[in-house]
Amino acid sequence: MRNLPKCDILFNHTGNFPDLHYVQQALRVTMCTGAREGFVLQNASVGSSLMQWNNFTCDIIRDILYETELEDMKMVKVIMHGCNGKMGQVITGLVKQDEQIEIVAGVDSCDGIQNSYPVFTSIDKCDVEADVVIDFSNSSAVDGLLDYCVAKGLPVVLCTTGLSEGQLDKMKAASEKIAVLKSANMSLGINLLLKLLKDASKVLAPAGYDIELVERHHNQKVDAPSGTALALADSINEALGNEYEYVYDRSQVRRKREKKEIGISAVRGGTIVGDHEIIFAGTDEVIEFRHTAYSRSVFGKGAVEAAKFLAGQPAGMYDMGDVIRL
Repeated sequence: MRNLPKCDILFNHTGNFPDLHYVQQALRVTMCTGAREGFVLQNASVGSSLMQWNNFTCDIIRDILYETELEDMKMVKVIMHGCNGKMGQVITGLVKQDEQIEIVAGVDSCDGIQNSYPVFTSIDKCDVEADVVIDFSNSSAVDGLLDYCVAKGLPVVLCTTGLSEGQLDKMKAASEKIAVLKSANMSLGINLLLKLLKDASKVLAPAGYDIELVERHHNQKVDAPSGTALALADSINEALGNEYEYVYDRSQVRRKREKKEIGISAVRGGTIVGDHEIIFAGTDEVIEFRHTAYSRSVFGKGAVEAAKFLAGQPAGMYDMGDVIRL
């Protein structure tokens, strides 16, 4: 056992030891803040009649401290659903470089790729214990995945797009029993941008600035506008009381621009991974926000951080805003 740093322990007047769970949480908070000396523990339920013990060293506290450190260092165990797809392989590479997380099993109908973990052709066949699932598969596999996660009590980071209304309803129903994280875009930068746009819109829109959004993607992308572009527009619109209309094509109507509209344009070409530009155009002034993804790693990194956050969370719906604490 290591030596416990100097600390002040507060007991109640009967000399009873404070609640152990409370002590453990207080120690964890202390360690997270880096304040390893001179911290104070106090059981709030005790009341005002307290006795202070200075520089007190106690075996049971030392044990709790040691066990708490082990808990905080425990690696998050992940099942990678869709492990042999492009994003699954990106995440596999990212996890190898992260000491806080490991992939303990993969699921993919295509099992021709060699991985450092066992791969099952169906989620139902996976018998490996884990803390959370990351899903980058396809919509046809999502129903079975949700059933599996609910049955096992496993949180799931759901990154697959193109879900039907029925699947979205099933996802919400599952969130009443397990933790489910779903975001239009897993990039940490995009999710920070969502917050920045809300703040900017509240200032610029009332001042008469027009709002336009241009998204650019590779020539293989079939949907337009992108889900991320719509999420960015929705973020702005929510900040403005949902009073704005989305305009996707100006070629069919000959009229000048309305004040309360958000123009959304889509560009498709080459190998552009993802580029989103938001323009606030005022009189003699233009303010632009822009996010460019140069590789799929930005989405994989977000999914990994989401998995580390979601493991151990109570049932409910989460998004990337919760991960970066916006």
